[in-house]
Amino acid sequence: MAVAGGAAPLGSSVISLVNRLQDIFSRVGSHSAIDLPQVAVVGSQSSGKSSVLEALVGRDFLPRGNDICTRRPLVLQLVQTKPPSQEEFGEFLHLPGRKFHDFSQIRAEIQAETDREAGGNKGVSDKQIRLKIFSPNVLDITLVDLPGITKVPVGDQPSDIEAQIRTMIMSYIKTPTCLILAVTPANSDLANSDALQMAGIADPDGNRTIGVITKLDIMDRGTDARNLLLGKVIPLRLGYVGVVNRSQEDILMNRSIKDALVAEEKFFCSHPIYSGLADSCGVSQLAKKLNKILAQHIKAVLPGLRARISASLVTLAKEHASYGEITESKAGQGALLLNILSKYCDAFSSMVEGKNEEMSTFELSGGARIHYIFQSIFVKSLEEVDPCEDLTDDDIRTAIQNATGPKSALFVPEVPFEVLVRRQISRLLDPSLQCARFIYDELMKISHRCMVTELQRFPFLRKCMDEVLGNFLREGLEPSETMITHVIEMEMDYINTSHPNFIGGSKAIEAAVQQTRSSRIALPVSRVKDALESDKGSASERSGKSRSILARHANGVVADQGVRAASDVEKVVTSGNTGGSSWGISSIFGGGDNRVSVKEMTASKPHTEPVHTVQSFSTIHLREPPPVLRPLESNSETEAVEITVTKLLLKSYYDIVRKNVEDLVPKAIMHFLVLRIHLLGFAK
Repeated sequence: MAVAGGAAPLGSSVISLVNRLQDIFSRVGSHSAIDLPQVAVVGSQSSGKSSVLEALVGRDFLPRGNDICTRRPLVLQLVQTKPPSQEEFGEFLHLPGRKFHDFSQIRAEIQAETDREAGGNKGVSDKQIRLKIFSPNVLDITLVDLPGITKVPVGDQPSDIEAQIRTMIMSYIKTPTCLILAVTPANSDLANSDALQMAGIADPDGNRTIGVITKLDIMDRGTDARNLLLGKVIPLRLGYVGVVNRSQEDILMNRSIKDALVAEEKFFCSHPIYSGLADSCGVSQLAKKLNKILAQHIKAVLPGLRARISASLVTLAKEHASYGEITESKAGQGALLLNILSKYCDAFSSMVEGKNEEMSTFELSGGARIHYIFQSIFVKSLEEVDPCEDLTDDDIRTAIQNATGPKSALFVPEVPFEVLVRRQISRLLDPSLQCARFIYDELMKISHRCMVTELQRFPFLRKCMDEVLGNFLREGLEPSETMITHVIEMEMDYINTSHPNFIGGSKAIEAAVQQTRSSRIALPVSRVKDALESDKGSASERSGKSRSILARHANGVVADQGVRAASDVEKVVTSGNTGGSSWGISSIFGGGDNRVSVKEMTASKPHTEPVHTVQSFSTIHLREPPPVLRPLESNSETEAVEITVTKLLLKSYYDIVRKNVEDLVPKAIMHFLVLRIHLLGFAK
C-alpha cells in the first residue's frame, strides 16, 4: 500500500508509545490488569484476513496453505519510517537485533516459530509471536492476527479445536480497550458470519467493531453487498470497508500486491453498485480508517491507562521499599535470615492463637477454624451417631445365640454386649483419624497464608520454608494418629462395666421390661415381678432372678422347663470372701456368686451303681448341618427383653466411650500437632 512520502502519520506518537509499552510488557512477561489498546483481526478460516494484512503491509510475508494458516496470535506492529529512508525490514521480538530484509525469510521464521510452539501438524497455541515491520509505505497501526475459526479438526488438532479458538479470540476482543476488525467474505451468508457473531457478543453495542467485507468481486451474479456496507443489515458505529483481495490464481501467478491494489481501485470505481462507495472502499481507505480510529481510541483510553500505570508504579514502589537494602556480608545475611524466620513463627503462632492483627474480619480463620473442626464437626458428628442404628434385631439375636455355648442354656448378656460394643467402639477410629488430618490440612493453610513481608523478597526461601514446615507438621501428625489409635484400642481392650455412669444389668432389665410393656408385649407376671423386684434382694438373689428371666435354650428357642431345670440343678457355692466381685455375669448384674456346674458336682461322687449291658438297636442317622445357619426367631417376650437389654447396655457404654474419645482426641491432636510449632528452635 503506497503512502505519500510527505504525509505525517496520524497519531504516530501515541501509537508508538503503546507499541513500546506492549514490547516492555511482553519482555517482562507481565500479566497485569493493564490492557493496552490494540486491534484484533477476527475471521473464519479462508475469510481472506491474511490477504488483508499483507495488503496493508504491501508485501507477501504470511504463511499460506489450504488449511489453517495462522496458528498462533501474531502481533503485527506497522511503523512508518521517515524520509529519506526507503528501507523496508522486519524484526521479531524473540530475535532482538536481527533485521529481516527478505520478506520470504519473515514468512519462514513465522512458520518455524509457530512449529516450535504449536508443532508441525496444524496444532494451535495462544503464545504470541511479535513482529514489527518498518516501511515508508505503511501507516502506524498495531494489529493482532488471531487464528481463523475452523469447524473440522485436521492434523494434530483436538476435537474441540473450534471451542479453543473461540475462547482464544474472546480473551482478546472482550476487553474494552481492544478494537475488533471483523473480516467476513461477501460470498457467504453475512447474517451468520462467525466474525460478526463473536464481535456482537464481545461488543453488543457495536462501538468497537470495524467490519471488513472481502471477496466482493466473486459474489453470485445479481447479488451485492451494498446494504451491508451501508450498515443496513448489521449496524456498526465504526462502519464497514469493502476490499478486493488477490485470488488464489493471482498468488500462484505471482501477481504483485501493488498490481492488485491498482485492480482493486479500478473495480470499485467502475462497478455500477459500488462506484458511489469508492471513497470508503479499498485497502488504502481501510489503512487510513484503522490509523485514525486507533489513534482516537488510544487518546480516549489514555487517561485511564495513565492512572492504572501510575497506581501500579506506586504499589510496586512500596513493595520494592519493603524488601530493604541488599546485605552483602555473611553475618548480615544470617541475621536477616533469623529475623525472617522468627517473624514467620511469631505470625504463625499468633494466627493459631487468634491474636494476629491481619486476620480477616469477614470469615473465621486460624485457631477459630481449628476449634470449629473440633466442636462443630468432630464432636457433633460423634454425638449424632446411634450405636444401634446399623444393628438390626437379627444382628443382636445372632450375637446372643452365638454367645450361648454348648455347655450352657443360659443367656449371658455380657458376651454379646462385649462383642457388639467393641464393634461400635472401633467405628470411632476413622472419624478420629480424619479429624487429625483436617487439623493438619488447616495448619498447612495457615502456613501458606502466613506471609511475612520480608519473605516476598526471597521466593526460594519461602518455598523451602513451606517444605520444611510441611515435613515438620507431618512428623507431628504421625504420633497424633498413633495416640488416637491407642486410645480407641484401650477402650476396646477393657470394657469397664463398673463405670459409675454405666446403666448396669438390673436397671437395663427394668427399663427393658418397661419398653416391652409399652410395646404391648405381655410378659409372664412372675418374670415381670422378678424384673421389677430385682433391687430388693441380695446381690446373689438379683443375679439368680436375672438369669431365670433370661434363661433360654442354646438353639434360641425359649423353654420354661429348661429354666426351671437349670435353676434346680445349679447350686450356688459361696466363697470365703462374700463381699468381693468377680469378672463375669456379676460384673453387669452386680452378683458376687461363684457357680459349680452339675458335671463337677456329680464327678465328685463315686459311681456305686452297677453297669448294665446296652441292648443293640438300629443305627440312627443324623442329617448334615446346613453350611449357613441362621439364628432362630422365637418372637417371644423373653427374646424381646434380651434384645432390648443388649441395646440399652450398648447405648449406655457407647456414650461413655464417646465422651472419652471426644475429650482425648482433640487433646492428642493439640499436644502432638498444633502446639508442635512452639518446639521449633527459632520460635522466639
